[in-house]
Amino acid sequence: MKEVTVFTDGSCLGNPGPGGWACILRYGKHERILRGVAPHTTNNRMELVAAINGLRALTEMCRVTVITDSQYLQQGMTVYLMRWRSFGWCNSRGEAIANRDLWELLSSVAGQHETKWHWVRGHGSDRDQDRCDILAKESARTAAAGGMAKDLAA
Repeated sequence: MKEVTVFTDGSCLGNPGPGGWACILRYGKHERILRGVAPHTTNNRMELVAAINGLRALTEMCRVTVITDSQYLQQGMTVYLMRWRSFGWCNSRGEAIANRDLWELLSSVAGQHETKWHWVRGHGSDRDQDRCDILAKESARTAAAGGMAKDLAA
């Protein structure tokens, strides 16, 4: 089974506001960069969309390590997802989970692979994560300038 690393990041100018996402897929010496924009969104939605699109880009089942600087994404997938499902997509206070549509989609695409979720501190701790950050911010600026939405999961 192929082993792939997917670096992800999302960005938003204002929260909510124009947003962008990026991911870098690495398999051996091969690298693929994906990115997209949304005219009105949140940072958390862009983080989720980056991971969804990175995993969707894989054409066969793989062992995937997703590297993110978003604790929201990493902890959502490793700690909270099963609990949210068992509580009918509500948190411990009985409130509806934000971004349920994307969490369900991400869970589905992640389930097609052997997926591990790894958090890294943003801004300087990982070269490829830093590249993703730059690409996501560029995409958010494109959205702010009226750039076209593309490659969005939802």
